[in-house]
Amino acid sequence: MILKELSLINYKNLTQADLILSPKMNCFIGDNGMGKTNLLDAVYYLSFCRSYTNPVDSQIIKHGEEVCMLQGKYEFADATQEEIYCAIRRRQKKQFKRNKKEYERLSDHIGLIPLVMVSPADNELITGGSEVRRRFMDMAVSQFNKEYLRALVRYNKALQQRNALLKDEEPLIDLTLLDLWEEQMAEAGTFIHRKRKEFIEEFTPIFNQFYTCISQSSEQVSFSYTSQLHEADFREKLRQNRQRDVFLGHTSVGIHRDELEMMLDGYSIKKVGSQGQNKTYFVSLKLAQFHFLLKTGDTTPIMLLDDIFDRLDARRVEEIVKLVSGPEFGQIFISDTNRGSLDRILHRIHNNSHIYSVADGEINLLKD
Repeated sequence: MILKELSLINYKNLTQADLILSPKMNCFIGDNGMGKTNLLDAVYYLSFCRSYTNPVDSQIIKHGEEVCMLQGKYEFADATQEEIYCAIRRRQKKQFKRNKKEYERLSDHIGLIPLVMVSPADNELITGGSEVRRRFMDMAVSQFNKEYLRALVRYNKALQQRNALLKDEEPLIDLTLLDLWEEQMAEAGTFIHRKRKEFIEEFTPIFNQFYTCISQSSEQVSFSYTSQLHEADFREKLRQNRQRDVFLGHTSVGIHRDELEMMLDGYSIKKVGSQGQNKTYFVSLKLAQFHFLLKTGDTTPIMLLDDIFDRLDARRVEEIVKLVSGPEFGQIFISDTNRGSLDRILHRIHNNSHIYSVADGEINLLKD
């Protein structure tokens, strides 16, 4: 699958762009703050109905403007064409359309255009809170398993309703309603827990291979997935904790408290990892995610590489260059502040590349 054409208006600092893209490599060169990351973020938005870095849609619209528009024209391996359109207006519900037909639920779009983005912001996977790592698992699994995404929606709705009951100032809680929401939480949460376990078991050896390849070391990487559901029936655990949860005013057990600890040689990388090891870790994590989606899905995902070569030594850069230049990678969008690493990638693929300059929100084609 490739993104053939991209049009945008007022996306962050990008006023307007109409790009006809290479099916293989699209490179965006510019200083920091010029808009190259925003361009990659626009491509991400068309896959996930949200920005990679900013969850507030109104903040995506360029300052002083009232509307932002994105449109992408895609082609799949069987020559099927898809047109995705998004309009975001201040103080209005955003529109998301597939082939001019608006989605009833945005969740129906997830997985249509599989995509993996690697960004300096991914360091949060290591240094951030547990919700960041749960979101990584959820986004990875949701792209190839629609039922998982539907279960997440059901679980979060039931969790919200149970918490509302727990906070109710009425002296007596409606036990019938409590039973209803707990049953929905238990059914959806048990399914999610099982799928997370399966994902980690299949994903870990793939991730280890990528880390070893890039680092060229004998360091071992792994995950420690902890969940309150490992050893207990979820329904029973919810009932056992009712009194405590009423006192707390929120639900203290469930898959919303799962943790995915990231390990290096048996220790938490958050505690022992150097800057270079951390970056190698999350780059390997995302390349492994790409490979996993390629193996489990029926189309080649798009890969976005945003400023990933900074703070990596030449040897690690060379290994990443080798990997993304390989035939299993399809269409790639890559940004950098200089052409050094990019020219090495382009030398390997020989052709099918477009190079753009990005300055003050303006995008210009330098080479095709």
